[in-house]
This record gives sequence, structure tokens and C-alpha cells, in this order.
Amino acid sequence: METKLAKVFSSGVNGIESYILEIEVCVSGGSLPYMVMVGLPDQAVKESRDRVKAAMVNSQYRFPYDHVTINLAPAHLKKEGPAFDLPMALGLLLASGQIGSPKLTKYLIVGELSLDGRVRPVKGCLSMALKAKEEGYRGMILPAENAPEAAVVEGLEAIPVKSLAEAVGFLSGQLSIRPTQLNLQEVFNNSVHYELDLAEVRGQEHAKRALLVAAAGGHNVLMIGPPGGGKTMLAQRFPSLLPQLHLQEALETTKVYSVCGLLSQSALGGSGTTTLGACLVTTRPFRSPHHSISEAGLVGGGTFPKPGEISLAHHGVLFLDELPEFNRNVLEALRQPLETGEITISRASSSTTYPARIMLLAAMNPCPCGYYTHPKKRCRCTPHQIQNYLSKVSGPLLDRIDIHVEVPALEHRDIAHSPAGESSAQLREKVSGARATQMERLQGHGLTANAQMSGRLIKKFCTLDAQAEDLLQKAMMEMGLSARGYTKVLKLSRTIADLEGSPDIRTEHVSEAVQYRNLDRTFWK
Repeated sequence: METKLAKVFSSGVNGIESYILEIEVCVSGGSLPYMVMVGLPDQAVKESRDRVKAAMVNSQYRFPYDHVTINLAPAHLKKEGPAFDLPMALGLLLASGQIGSPKLTKYLIVGELSLDGRVRPVKGCLSMALKAKEEGYRGMILPAENAPEAAVVEGLEAIPVKSLAEAVGFLSGQLSIRPTQLNLQEVFNNSVHYELDLAEVRGQEHAKRALLVAAAGGHNVLMIGPPGGGKTMLAQRFPSLLPQLHLQEALETTKVYSVCGLLSQSALGGSGTTTLGACLVTTRPFRSPHHSISEAGLVGGGTFPKPGEISLAHHGVLFLDELPEFNRNVLEALRQPLETGEITISRASSSTTYPARIMLLAAMNPCPCGYYTHPKKRCRCTPHQIQNYLSKVSGPLLDRIDIHVEVPALEHRDIAHSPAGESSAQLREKVSGARATQMERLQGHGLTANAQMSGRLIKKFCTLDAQAEDLLQKAMMEMGLSARGYTKVLKLSRTIADLEGSPDIRTEHVSEAVQYRNLDRTFWK
């Protein structure tokens, strides 16, 4: 019997990046029918043979009861998930002579099949669409629910299909399907909205100022104070100060959510809302994991590594409430991404790198009972208990946090009679102006904020006059700042100057920046 061979192109995801997958289907005669799948398929891929068979039969097509070999190339990469059901079914139809279509080589095809032939959504379609555009494909044939994701990529046809029969009809020319169209500017304009506003927080003007500086320069923040001071309220409203995502940042963040299958959920929790189910993360993420989270949950991992909370907060905020309650290993895992902006997960066979350009926002009490610094309530903790509690946050991690700010307990009069401050929208305008200055200054270096500057750039852009340098030297000696602490003060000084529109870093800018490094002397020393 004649051997028939068909080739269909699909796409898989490794980490958050996609690769082109060639699905080769060979149908040949033999005494006993069987179907074998090669190319390192996982269990979900192996189960495709039963889904594909039922979908073909229930869609009124003939399943070839011959020797069937399906090769997934490149063979050295592990294949996972059900996204290859649809291209496998089309490959079988082509190899068995039931369809013939030259269009098959012009499109990447992905989709999970149900037993009745319907096409179900899959994960990672944005990464796949970007790869298809890069490799010169005309478009993608994919589940209708995923089509808006692929439509984000300009110049690529996103063909939505709801069933195997629709895919066959489109490829054979018997059915015309209009590609999904998307207006990106309209998506950005209609989806960004914040429910919480910083003006709702009365008092704590010093803490608000610290958050403004942090937002303007992309700096990490640690808030410390007794319960009821407003640390969580401030944290929940912090994302409303941040500038809107640029398209490239939105694409990078959306790729992480797409791979995790989270585009149907809100990335912002209670701090804002954005229409994600559709296609794009348009507002900076705000992730607030519980302190019981595991190391794998925070940094990512698993048999097939998946991004963790750090990567889900990419280009946004990772909020860790009750910081000392987190496992010590979990906290120490933050050190690499805070320094490099990415996290690498290594396995025996491979390693995967995920983006992790985050702003860390942390909050903690000054002691186990919380009232060590309270003006009226008595602390019940012994000095030894307080020391053990504070020591759960290591010096190296503390050193990587730019701003340390105390959030004291508020009196009733502070809450009742404090005037409402500036709204988040007003403060966001100031932040956006400072960020625009920084992007113009750093545009040739691939950076967007002062917090990302390297030592060479700090030396170039953070020069001080003699008086400011003298102030900083005195602060270093009195406070025992490390070399990293010294650079943090310089970056903060540059950000404060940018907020004021000053091209030069003046003494008052350095003085304010030094104040934000006070807590390691007050509590930890």
C-alpha cells in the first residue's frame, strides 16, 4: 500500500518563548493498525490520539486505521499540553487524502480538540503569534477564544475557529473566515481603571512621599510600623501612582500571563481592573502572595517549569505583607531577580530564564506583637524575641531595598482632621514626567528607570557637587552604609531631582535620600 506523508506547522512554548513545531504524519499500510507518536511527547500529548480519533469520527471524517506515525520535531525538546490536537487531526486528514490544501504551510495551527470536534483554548498563544510573525508565516489558525491574543501582533492574520470542521472549511477554501482585528490604542484607553486612590489615605504624608519617589524611579520599598498604621492601604494604592505600560512592556507581561493561562483573570487584585480575557495586560500587575507560599510558587518551577509570582509581577509590583513571616529560603530567592531583573530555574536537562523586572513593596511589624514603636500600647516582646524577628530579614536582602520608611501609628485627630492629599491621578502625572526624563536619559542603554542604572551609569548621571558629596560621606560613616547602600542613595537622589525637574542633584535631594536609609540603623543595629 502506498505510504502518504503530510507536514503541518504548529508551535510550542519553552519557558515563555515559543518555537516552531513541525508535525509530520505518515500513513502506511500494514497487517495491524496502530498509531505511534515520537518526539518526546508528555502524557497530555500522548492522550491526543484518543481525542483526535473521536473528534475526527464525530466530525464525519474517516480516521485512518493503518500504520500511523506522528513525529514532533525538533525531537530534542519535550512537548507538553493539548495544543497540538488540531494540527495533528489536520495532518491525518491530509495524509489520508481526505483534504488537500496548500494553505497548510502558510499558517501555524494550534488548538485542543474536544471529543465532538469543538476547538478549545490553549495557553501561550501570544508567544506563538510573535514567533509566527518573526518566522514569516501568514497567520495562525487557533481557537476563537485565543484569537484576540494573536491579533495583538500587527501584520499577522489571526483566524478564529470553533471546530475541526471550520478549520477544514477554511483551509479547503469552502469557508471564508474574517481574521480577528484589534485596535490596540482603544484597548489601552478603555481597559485602564483604578478603583483605589491614594487620596483616600489620611495622614502618613512621609510614607506617601516615599511611595511617590519609589514610583518615579522604580525603587523597592520596605514599610515598617505597628498594626493599623495603614501599610496595607498604602500598598494597595501604590500601583495607581505608576505610569501606564508601554506596548513592549505590555507584550512582555502578557506573555507571562498567557503561558500561565491567566489572561481570563485580573492581574491587579483589588488595586485596579483591566480587561484581560480578551488579549492584553494593559495595567501594571500587582501580586500579593500569602506568606505561606513555597519557593517554587514565588520564583517558579515544577516538572515543566512555569513562572512564579515574581514573573507574574513583571513590570509591576510584588507586595509581600508580613515580610518576616515568609520562609527564609523564599526571601533569599528574591536576591537574584532584584539585582538582575530575571530569574533562572535550572534542571538537570535544561535551564529556563523568566523575566522578573519588578518593584518590591514589603511591609512588616517592628516586633512579633507589633507594638514595639507604638506610642501608647505596650510591647510584650523581649529584646531577644525582637532580635530574632528582625533577623528573619537578612542584611543582603535589606540592602537591596532602596527605601526604608517608618509608618507610625495614627492618632484619631490625624485620621479625622487631616486634609485629603493629592489624588493618584495628579501624582501619576508627576511620576510620568519624571519617568519620561529618565527614559530620555537612558534610551541608549535599554533602561527605563533610575533604579536600573549600573555603576557606570551612576557615575555618569549622578554627579554631586562638593557640598552634597560631603553630606553623603558623613552619612556613610555615621550610618555604616555599604557600597550598595551608597549607590542606592545616589539613585534616589537622582530620582528626587527628576521629580523636581532639576538637572543637577542638590544637597536637599541627597538629604532626603539619606533619610530613606534610616531604618537599618534604627532597628537592625
